[in-house]
Amino acid sequence: MTATTTHPEAPASPPTHGSILSVRDLRKTYKLGRVKVPVLHGVSLDVAPGESVAILGASGSGKSTLLHLAGGLDRPDKARKGAPRAQITFDGRDIARAGRGELDRYRARDVGFVFQFYHLLPELSVLQNVTVGAMIRYGLGYARSRGESVAHARELLDAFGLGHRLRHRPKELSGGERQRVAIARALINRPRLLLADEPTGNLDAETGAQILDVLADLREKFGLTMLMVTHDANVAQRADRVVRLGDGLIQQD
Repeated sequence: MTATTTHPEAPASPPTHGSILSVRDLRKTYKLGRVKVPVLHGVSLDVAPGESVAILGASGSGKSTLLHLAGGLDRPDKARKGAPRAQITFDGRDIARAGRGELDRYRARDVGFVFQFYHLLPELSVLQNVTVGAMIRYGLGYARSRGESVAHARELLDAFGLGHRLRHRPKELSGGERQRVAIARALINRPRLLLADEPTGNLDAETGAQILDVLADLREKFGLTMLMVTHDANVAQRADRVVRLGDGLIQQD
């Protein structure tokens, strides 16, 4: 019988001490029909607790892919033979190897998402859009009661100046108001990590600046760690640190 030679994947580099979020050797390739499109080529990044980091780069540089991987919305490629395996560590837990249940808990308890196009449900009211994430968490068995979630949603919307808009539908709101609703929805479960994907990209300059002010205030008030992707250098400069991504690699930090 002939022995089979195995090629174990190399371990990833350990996360930097003191980081709440650490990614190592992230690679991601998508398939478009028969064509493989590599997007990330081995990205490593550390984010400290309470830090605001902007990922700056042109369209197609891999910014959103990095954010989706960090948030557990997608999984990195498996390591090639002999190459380091990808690692996404949040507060000591390796999210890259987490099972479905652990990923659900991570997304429901630890992470809040804010997107460029809001992703509000048009048939629901403002209040219902904010509480929907809490209802999902409640259904999974690790959330506060529905009444408490609704009360918290009202508090958030009042703080954002939308207390008079609770029963309105998204189509009845301005772009800035819709984004405030989306941010309130991201905060309903009191996450520790806020991931923002081009949060001002669909807004005019003045409204976008107001949204950045809101995010800065929230970060200071709740001690949030924030990772934001943008193609706008002026937006990126509002962060504590700017990481430039290009061609699937970090080019400058």
